[in-house]
Amino acid sequence: MIKEKYLVDLNMISCDVNELRIDKYLVEVCEDLSRNEIKDYFDKSLVKVNEKLVKPSFKVKNNDVITVDAKPEEIIDLVPEQINVPIIYEDDDLIVVNKPSGLVVHPAPGHLHGTLVNAMLYHCQSLSNIGGDIRAGIVHRIDKDTSGLLVICKTNLAHKDLSEQLKNKTTTRKYLAIVVGNISHNLGRINAPIGRDPSNRQKMAVVEDGKPAVTNFKVLDRYRNYTLLELQLETGRTHQIRVHMAYIGHPVLNDPLYGVKKQTTEFGQYLHAETLGFVHPRTKQFLEFSCDPPQEFIDKMNELKAE
Repeated sequence: MIKEKYLVDLNMISCDVNELRIDKYLVEVCEDLSRNEIKDYFDKSLVKVNEKLVKPSFKVKNNDVITVDAKPEEIIDLVPEQINVPIIYEDDDLIVVNKPSGLVVHPAPGHLHGTLVNAMLYHCQSLSNIGGDIRAGIVHRIDKDTSGLLVICKTNLAHKDLSEQLKNKTTTRKYLAIVVGNISHNLGRINAPIGRDPSNRQKMAVVEDGKPAVTNFKVLDRYRNYTLLELQLETGRTHQIRVHMAYIGHPVLNDPLYGVKKQTTEFGQYLHAETLGFVHPRTKQFLEFSCDPPQEFIDKMNELKAE
C-alpha cells in the first residue's frame, strides 16, 4: 500500500496502486487539484518517493512512501474590505456567519478581493492562521453559490478543535435544497464514493475508487415537478450534495455544474446551509444555529407552490 503525506493538508492515504504512474495517482487522490496544479508540484521538485525526488513518469509500487511537500506560501497582502455578511454569533474564539449566495469563501491567486476572508479581516482584524494567510480563519467551506452558515475561527485553539470535530464527524450540518423531479419516498440515504470526474477534471463524480461519502435526506414538501429536501451530511466531500443528488437523478435546481442547463440562472443552485452545530472549543457547550434561506430561495418555493 502507498502511504502518502500530501500537499498542505498532509493527509495519510492508502490504496493499491502497484506500477501506476505517480502523476496519475496524485490526480486521483488530490481531488481539489487539477492536472496542471499537480504538474507544478513536480516542476518545483516537491514530490518524493522514499525520500528521493521523482519525475511524473515514475511508477509507484506498493509500500512506497510518497511525500508531497507544501509549496512555499506566496506573500499576499490581504486587504480588509467592508462587505455586508450577517453575523449570527460571535465571541473571542469564533464567529458564525450567514454567507450570502455569490460570495467566495477565501481568496485565490488572481482573485484576492471581495471574499468572506476579506470581510472577516475588516470585521475583527485577527483570525486563525493555521490554514495560512489566504485561508485565515477558514475551517470549512461551502460553495460560492451556496448560502448559509459557516463558522470562522479567530484563534488557533478554536481552529484545531473544530478541525478535529469535523474530522470525527461530530458536527451537525443540515441543508435545504430544491431538487428537480418528485422523490416518492420520504427518507433517503445516499452512500456513494466521490472523486474527481475522470471525463471532466473541473467536476466531482461518484466513482468506484472515490472517498466515502454519505448524505441523508428527508422530504419537506413536494411541488409539481420539484421536491424540497432537508439534507444532513455525514461526510464533507467537495460538492457532495450536488454530486449525490445528480447521481440519483434529482440534481439541485439551478445548479450550473451538475444540473439541467436550460434551468439555470445567475442565482446559482438552490442550496442553503440551514443548520450548524458543534461543541464550543473553549466552553465545551454544544451550540446549534439555524438561519432562513435567502429571499430568492423563498421566492422560488412560493413560485413552485403556486404552479
